[in-house]
Amino acid sequence: MHFKDSKRKVDYVLAYHYRKRLARHLPGVGSPGPTRGSASLVSNGGAGRGCAELQQQEGGQRVPQEQPRPEVIELGPLDALEEEKQLQREEYERNLVEAGLEIEKDPENKSQGLSFVRIHAPWQVLSREAELLKIKMPTKKMYEITEEGGILKTLNEIWCKLTEPLQPEVPQPENANMKCLSYPFSREKVYLYNIKDKDTFFDNATRSRIVHEILKRTPTKARNSMGIGTLIANNVYDAAYPLHDGEYEGQNDDMNERKLLYQEWARYGAFYKFQPIDLIRKYFGEKIGLYFAWLGLYTEFLIPSSVVGIIVFLYGCITIESDIPSKEMCDQSNAFTMCPLCDKFCDYWNLSSACATARASHLFDNPATVFFSIFMALWATMFLEQWKRLQMRLSYFWDLTGLEEEEERVQEHPRPEYETKLLQKKLKNEKMTNEHSNEKLTWTDRLPGYAANFGLILFMISLTFSAVFGVMVYRITTAAALSFSTNATTRSNVRATVTATAVIINLVVILILDEIYGAVAKWLTEIEVPKTEKTFEERLILKAFLLKFVNSYAPIFYVAFFKGRFVGRPGHYVYVFDGYRMEECAPGGCLMELCIQLSIIMLGKQLIQNNLFEIGIPKLKKLFRKLKDERTESKEMDTNQSKNPQQWDLDYILEPFTGLTPEYMEMIIQFGFVTLFVASFPLAPLFALLNNVIEVRLDAKKFVTELRRPDTVREKDIGIWYNILSGIGKLSVIINAFVIAVTSDFIPRLMYQYAYSQNGTMHGFINHTLSYFNVSHLKAGTQPENSLFAQDVLFCRFKDYREPPWSQNQYEFSKQYWAVLSARLAFVILFQNLVMFLSVLVDWMIPDIPKDISEQIKKEKSVLVDFFLKEEHEKLKLIESFIAHDRQKHTSAAKGKRSRAASFSQCHHSQTGNIASFSSQHTEV
Repeated sequence: MHFKDSKRKVDYVLAYHYRKRLARHLPGVGSPGPTRGSASLVSNGGAGRGCAELQQQEGGQRVPQEQPRPEVIELGPLDALEEEKQLQREEYERNLVEAGLEIEKDPENKSQGLSFVRIHAPWQVLSREAELLKIKMPTKKMYEITEEGGILKTLNEIWCKLTEPLQPEVPQPENANMKCLSYPFSREKVYLYNIKDKDTFFDNATRSRIVHEILKRTPTKARNSMGIGTLIANNVYDAAYPLHDGEYEGQNDDMNERKLLYQEWARYGAFYKFQPIDLIRKYFGEKIGLYFAWLGLYTEFLIPSSVVGIIVFLYGCITIESDIPSKEMCDQSNAFTMCPLCDKFCDYWNLSSACATARASHLFDNPATVFFSIFMALWATMFLEQWKRLQMRLSYFWDLTGLEEEEERVQEHPRPEYETKLLQKKLKNEKMTNEHSNEKLTWTDRLPGYAANFGLILFMISLTFSAVFGVMVYRITTAAALSFSTNATTRSNVRATVTATAVIINLVVILILDEIYGAVAKWLTEIEVPKTEKTFEERLILKAFLLKFVNSYAPIFYVAFFKGRFVGRPGHYVYVFDGYRMEECAPGGCLMELCIQLSIIMLGKQLIQNNLFEIGIPKLKKLFRKLKDERTESKEMDTNQSKNPQQWDLDYILEPFTGLTPEYMEMIIQFGFVTLFVASFPLAPLFALLNNVIEVRLDAKKFVTELRRPDTVREKDIGIWYNILSGIGKLSVIINAFVIAVTSDFIPRLMYQYAYSQNGTMHGFINHTLSYFNVSHLKAGTQPENSLFAQDVLFCRFKDYREPPWSQNQYEFSKQYWAVLSARLAFVILFQNLVMFLSVLVDWMIPDIPKDISEQIKKEKSVLVDFFLKEEHEKLKLIESFIAHDRQKHTSAAKGKRSRAASFSQCHHSQTGNIASFSSQHTEV
């Protein structure tokens, strides 16, 4: 963790691979000079042994007995590239030293290998950069936090006692009711801050953040590099990262923050404990702290929604025996002879054979699902409102209030890729004009990138729809093929087989396209050349979310709103290909299939993509990197390297941190599964809860043990993710309204019971929803062959609201169809407006900023002003006391001079008067 002097702390590490060209003497050739880059200079005065030792002695004669025999590696055309990288590293490190940083390097005493540059920021650099970055630091002033009184305080105390076993065992502040007043660091007001030790005043996360800012803005003239980001992109350096605080497990008893996080947070055995959010923020920074705070709140909110979902599911289980439509479908005495499901090879069939499907559909298609949809819409609103309150509370305690100035400053800092593109534009236009001061990239410069974005995004969305269409064709052809089977068991399980296999194919396609879309979204964002990191991140998130949203939900949208809507009717079916009809919903409706599709895709994504990929891929990458380093390392013994690996060696093997976008994305997609189609799958919140209990510890373990320590970033909110969550919440209201109205049988049942039933019950509902068809009207060649039914079948039934064959307008949509359609549209409008009104009401009733936090922020401002006035007053009094002391000293000195002047002779009287006059003038000054 320190330099070789064991005093200066390592704040940042740069890693790079080097390959040295060693001189080889050929017979008849004169003395070769030393090769550049063959010796490695070390900041502490040491120098690596290199090719200088291979120089020949005078006269051009070689002395074999004095010449070492190192391994000679022929680099060929790579020589120029390696030397250029060496020059860039040397220039960059000189610039870092000029910026005030202190550097320690490993000696390059191998022909090739891995080397590290360790960086330390002294107090002068830390204080200067902290002032530039406006980093808030604790002052000497402490003030008391006013707690809410009354019943809220009592409830809070009871809650704290009940949850005491769930609290992580991490160090707590001595006085939790006191808060240290923070103020942006200023070197002129250094007396305001509580500086006990300059080495520990800035914690490790702040120190690494300051060094990272210097690394980002330090340029090199070679190839116009714009900081460490460009150098890593050009393979000058392999990696740049701050160090972890030590090992997270081991025999030593030294406790550090990393080990504490592992024991109390990152172990699966700590799954029941709350997260130590303050410690996470301190170690990883505010941005990662906010992510885990959001994930924790989301997981907590899934508990009540899971309980309500289980109650709704149990209600369906309890009422399944009393459901009249299910009983009518299962009653074999009704003998509803249904029309064939395919041409020629499918026979007539009894509706009672679909009894199991109808009973299973009732588990999810019952009146309680309507209530659950309204509940989940309000749940989403309450979750977002509660997050805004928690976010504001964390901003206050983490001193993130008033972060706008720093954000504006960071936003103005352009990305290295933008500056490189701008430089290329300036060089291109150099011959035309000499004025480049206000030059920037315009929309015309980005037009090719925008065009590529538009075209590729449309292509990717079309690819997703093509995959859905392909799976639909698979279902149609497979169902037809299985219907030709001579095995009765195979024919009876056609629908279950086709549905299960199609959903698995859908899941595999979604997982593959998800990985492709993530890479494509990043590439599309890069060719747009956004100016700042924040703009880059927002555009990347929007593209990735759009593509993954369409990819994840397209198959579900198809089953929910399109399947079975364009089938046609007997005698006039719609065909996809010659002889292959559009697929129909099951006799119990498409809601059961929607539930199966949703559950398998949701569980599959959570188990495979979110968990197995997160565990397996980082471990494989770590193993690959380790094998690669071992393979490229020379077999020469490095005498300067200690046997025990240092912390920078251990951290280099870890996976680099690539951002929080994948973590947020998987949770946002899950949030969509929980809210968008919850009317068809009330158990979705339960499965999400079980996944998130594991996900929190999985992410925690990944951050603590599998990833290099990320650079700390100060953020006051979760950014664009909140807008996406809010949009999904509003979209869920509309989608659930259509699922209930269009996909489920809730509206037809309601219409039958109150408009068409003779006794106000559901008896006769199945017969009411089935239309008649005269089998003699079937097209030639489509009649069933070798039918097992009696030859006197005159009419078959199909599910639709159409006029009977004996009507004047046979097979046209009946009045009941238009009445039910009107009721469905009316329900959508009523449901949407009711839920939206309730959501707005909840939003209005819950204030965004907690009342106690609002009062504390006002109090903090007042305390800050009083503290400044008091400190300035004391400073002024101190200055006045020095002036008064100085005045008194000079006055006594003047009196002494006058008394001595009286004993002088009369001839010196005028001279003495001049001295007294000068003294009095000096005292006045």
